[in-house]
Amino acid sequence: MENKAIARTFRLLSQLMELHNENSFKIKSVANAAFKIDKLPFAIQTKTLEEIATIDGLGKSMSAKVWELLQTGQIQDLVNILAETPDGIVEMLGIKGIGPKKIVVIWKELGIESIGELYYACNENRLIEAKGFGLKTQEEIRKVIEFKMAAQGKFLYAQVDLLVSTLHSELLIWLQEVDSEVQLDVAGAYRRRCEIIEEINIVAGATNIGLIQDRLKTFELIPFEHTADDLYHGISAFGLNITLQLVPAAEFVIDFFKATGNEAHVTELLKLAGNGPFSSEADLYQKAGLAYIEPELREALNEIELAKANKLPVLIEYKDLKGSLHNHSTWSDGVHTLEQMASYCKNELHLEYFGICDHSKSAFYANGLNEQRVYAQHQEIDALNIKMAPFKILKGIESDILYDGSLDYPDEILKTFDFVVASVHSQLRMDEEKATSRLIRAIENPYTTILGHPTGRLLLSRKGYPIDYAKVIDACAANNVVIEINANPLRLDLDWRWHRYAIEKGVMLSINPDAHRTDGFHDTHYGVLTARKGGLEAAMCLNALSLEAISKKLSIPLKHDQQSV
Repeated sequence: MENKAIARTFRLLSQLMELHNENSFKIKSVANAAFKIDKLPFAIQTKTLEEIATIDGLGKSMSAKVWELLQTGQIQDLVNILAETPDGIVEMLGIKGIGPKKIVVIWKELGIESIGELYYACNENRLIEAKGFGLKTQEEIRKVIEFKMAAQGKFLYAQVDLLVSTLHSELLIWLQEVDSEVQLDVAGAYRRRCEIIEEINIVAGATNIGLIQDRLKTFELIPFEHTADDLYHGISAFGLNITLQLVPAAEFVIDFFKATGNEAHVTELLKLAGNGPFSSEADLYQKAGLAYIEPELREALNEIELAKANKLPVLIEYKDLKGSLHNHSTWSDGVHTLEQMASYCKNELHLEYFGICDHSKSAFYANGLNEQRVYAQHQEIDALNIKMAPFKILKGIESDILYDGSLDYPDEILKTFDFVVASVHSQLRMDEEKATSRLIRAIENPYTTILGHPTGRLLLSRKGYPIDYAKVIDACAANNVVIEINANPLRLDLDWRWHRYAIEKGVMLSINPDAHRTDGFHDTHYGVLTARKGGLEAAMCLNALSLEAISKKLSIPLKHDQQSV
């Protein structure tokens, strides 16, 4: 075992001891041993126990631990303390900018136990109020985590969205200077709106391949390397793989279709349509005897059968949305005030209504509302509804689902809300049976309106707790509960693969931004893309209802009646 590996082991032990608030003298001794071992001019593994004990800074206690590590491959003290520490907390120690003192706050005060949860907290602006943190520290942590994500070679759709838009625009302009008729578009998983992107696939069709090839050599945004007959490869500044397929103009449509995928969908379509030529993708589907299938649906599920039967869904669009539900304000852990959030919805997004869902009292880490603060917030909403009419603020709450499945307010409080989003935020370690029963009990609460982010997943960071999707969706159908499509790009939960089952069971979905600041409303865009991928139509989307329609559905008087707690 090399000195550096031994030093890293001792350094980790000292950090964990500090996390667990052990004796400060012992912590310093272990940390000092790590420093001394790292600087030794010889390999410590070549020494005997007696020789190690004579090394400056080690002594009897530390030399015994070194010897234990060399002989057994581990230090029992480290094994014991690791058993008491969540894996995610240990992983955080590798993040530049946060040491044990800050991690104690993250873990013990904010209840965060993984890097994925930490990244989500940064995006929710939850760190800046914690002791020892600020906006600058929060941004630095967020950037480091994003870099770690990039190193895995996988990216959230939202992370690559701006790059793809810029790349498409600039590359098209660049190539049009030598071929004004060039066709260029983005295919692959990005075009199908998959939630995780590993590669961007671009297809270009040109009449003069040679001129385009020469032009590509000087494109500065992404240096492309010629790797095959018609393929070029590049890597973005943050590690995203990009392929460019350069094909003759006459073959653009079919190659663009093939590159979009998925493979099984493409294979089946070409059996029906032949190999062209095709003037457009619409022409390709027409020659296959099918209605046009949107790229989002091309996942070889049942879209071809639906197209044959002329039963393809008319996919929801952003313009169909009439309101925004599940949002937060400075009443809990939001950045902007209730009035600022509502005004943005009214004046910038031109919506008809805004649902506020600040955190409930169990969410102490997010400044959740106790009963008295619920009453005070409702007073403010009543005043704002008079001021902002006919726009309306709906009185909502994101009520924590407790471990036994109950909500964290009594019925006399729950009935004062216009709607209730019930969500799990704590005690996420559950098997499928427990998680499913916990959700179903919450769904059966007569005051639950929407089941929030049903699996608690954080994409690329934390798997959701396992649930029996069919049982949960069936329970929502039986209890007239809506299921959320949480539009935060880290969540996109409910997973699109279960949207169709929910719709078939008559369960409405709600595209909710879970916005904690005005910028957060724009995450709704990603929720709409996910909803389209799941086959959602406007008629089955709760917040595509007009103010009049949603008021009727939720039994809310259009003329707001002041309620008291």
